[in-house]
Amino acid sequence: MTIPMALVDYIPVVFFALSGVLMLRGLYRAMSKGAYALLAAGVLMIACAGFFKATWKLLYAANVCDFEKLNQVFFPMQSTGFVLAGLALVSLLVFRQTKVYSVAAAPAVFSGTMIFVAMMVLGAVGMCGSLAVIARRMKKPLAVALFIVAFVFMMGMGYLSSKDFADPNMNWIAEGVNIVGQGCMLLGMHTLTGAGLGRVEDVRRIAA
Repeated sequence: MTIPMALVDYIPVVFFALSGVLMLRGLYRAMSKGAYALLAAGVLMIACAGFFKATWKLLYAANVCDFEKLNQVFFPMQSTGFVLAGLALVSLLVFRQTKVYSVAAAPAVFSGTMIFVAMMVLGAVGMCGSLAVIARRMKKPLAVALFIVAFVFMMGMGYLSSKDFADPNMNWIAEGVNIVGQGCMLLGMHTLTGAGLGRVEDVRRIAA
């Protein structure tokens, strides 16, 4: 692991954080307080998990320390964030947003990763799928395609995470896949924001 590689790892984190800000600003009027709180918590957890892992890589590459806890919390924190964000966006499309819907559930801590992989897949399906539906309702086919591509690359990143990251080439491939996936997510949110996501008329069109 090198310092340039560790610094590149911050790029998809920044992309997702910007996407999250656009998502939260654009959907504020459309969601109930409970659903919006779930979305905000999910976005924050995903962004923080990515930031923690990138920071662990940077500290390790710079020979400062091996702060392993920053890496260990990545899967549990990010997978939970994806589930919360996915639930929030699905509830926007399925339930009328006139009441506060709350989901108070915290997963137990497991030493294995399969449960977190499953949570990430389900959360990514809920998040990207819901955003694609919103884009379709706003008649933005480009954004629909971007969210689909983002989901595909997220799944690709999940596949690559099971490979041997002792090989520097695998690290660079994973970085590229992650950057493209989060870049598509950011472009999709930028497209919806530019199309007026968050205006009263669009809120009525996208909400259940």
